[in-house]
Amino acid sequence: MTQPRYQAIKSYLLQRIRDQIYVPGGKIPPEVLLAEQFGVSRMTVNKAIRDLVGDGLLVRFAGDGTYVADTRAESPLLSVCSIAGEIRRRGHQYSNDIVFLREEVVDDAVALRLGVKVGSKVFHSLIVHKEDGTPIQLEDRYLNPRWVPHYLEQDFSKITPNEYLTQACPLSDIEHIVEAIVPSDEELELLEIEAGEPCLLVHRRTWSSDRLVSFARLTHPGSRYKLRSQVHVDV
Repeated sequence: MTQPRYQAIKSYLLQRIRDQIYVPGGKIPPEVLLAEQFGVSRMTVNKAIRDLVGDGLLVRFAGDGTYVADTRAESPLLSVCSIAGEIRRRGHQYSNDIVFLREEVVDDAVALRLGVKVGSKVFHSLIVHKEDGTPIQLEDRYLNPRWVPHYLEQDFSKITPNEYLTQACPLSDIEHIVEAIVPSDEELELLEIEAGEPCLLVHRRTWSSDRLVSFARLTHPGSRYKLRSQVHVDV
């Protein structure tokens, strides 16, 4: 059965979006050019584009043109949310790979950030969080075992560290520091990205009352994730 012409145009645009020939925020060719390329009317091209707009993959601006939508996962910068919850609210499937979950002796850099003595034993977890099977965050977390003594006993295939910590040590304060980084070879492999792709790194520390509970490094592929903040300003 012959594929409808508008469907062929839709498939063509979809493939070029997937191949990043048309990138988020970039403009696709005008309808008149696509109509000439496929030998169809502008109405047929318009039907394909309207379908993709309805799917949230394209955005149209009157008098300007049609752009590829930014479909990267988004997380609030000024609060702490469960990444599993974020993914499920978008209607997608959450999964993770637990690289390790262990007790170890802390070095100088982590001891300073976690507020413990150098040489202290801490809990350390490394988990890859995935959306529809694609890695979107590498969570490298250190915890003070004094405040979460049962952390290593948790099944993090069923609950995320954030969800567990929210229950065990209700959050009172957070600190976020964000920077752009070039990922290490190990991070490239775990995040399943190509060399040269920049990443966003969020350094997060969390307190429960006056207790510094956790220090985490959250690494996100720049092409798959963005951070958002919204602040109300009284005028």
